[in-house]
Amino acid sequence: MDHVEHMHQMGGMHHGKKRFTRMTFFWGKNSEILFDYWPGEKTGMYVLALVFVFAMSFLVELLSGSGSRFTKPAGSNRFASGLLQTLLHFLRVGFVYLIMLALMSFNVGVFLVAVIGHALGFFFFGSNAFKNTQNDKD
Repeated sequence: MDHVEHMHQMGGMHHGKKRFTRMTFFWGKNSEILFDYWPGEKTGMYVLALVFVFAMSFLVELLSGSGSRFTKPAGSNRFASGLLQTLLHFLRVGFVYLIMLALMSFNVGVFLVAVIGHALGFFFFGSNAFKNTQNDKD
């Protein structure tokens, strides 16, 4: 097997174009985030990818506090409550790993929207800014 055929099988060459994974931060829309050729070279798809990463980061913060917020109604079934907590934990961990994989694109835009998504999510769902102190004395 020659070098070119080996590179093709290993994912190093596609359609005659040499591809490589960047190992330093860079700024630009020409990136691959989570999937081969996505978002590609189209600005609209890059913006969609950024919105997707932002939404996942924001949702992680919502789900981080949801285990106690959504699963302790008085007199509820403990087993059903435990299943709901497990489902919410499953979703949170899945989003966290997807965000981590997106960050491995080393794209500065992806990094910024992930951090901003986490920060805004924490502000709305984790900080004291919107907590009702009378109901949170459990």
